[in-house]
Amino acid sequence: MEPIPQERFGYLVDDALDLIPEELAARFENVAVVVEDEHPEEPELLGLYEGVPMTERDSYGGVLPDRIAIYRLPLCDLVDDEDELVEEIRITVIHELAHHVGIDDEELHQLGWG
Repeated sequence: MEPIPQERFGYLVDDALDLIPEELAARFENVAVVVEDEHPEEPELLGLYEGVPMTERDSYGGVLPDRIAIYRLPLCDLVDDEDELVEEIRITVIHELAHHVGIDDEELHQLGWG
């Protein structure tokens, strides 16, 4: 589908974050979710987690938040309509947040999310 405006895409990402169950959302700590057009070196990426997974933290104070980027252009390219886009954003957000809590790609695949 044609890319939607970044502001509208940002609202869809916010909606995906709002759908995360409260008991799961309470586990996220010191993480920022941002919207970008695409990754500068890997334009096919849908999202990217950058940081130290919570399972690998011991003394973790005074550091910048972990960062999750959700990439607008490749997600729009992947789908045919906005309903599909909403679903792909939701999957991507969950996938990247799973990395934040220490779930790797292999475990995500076993859970049906990879």
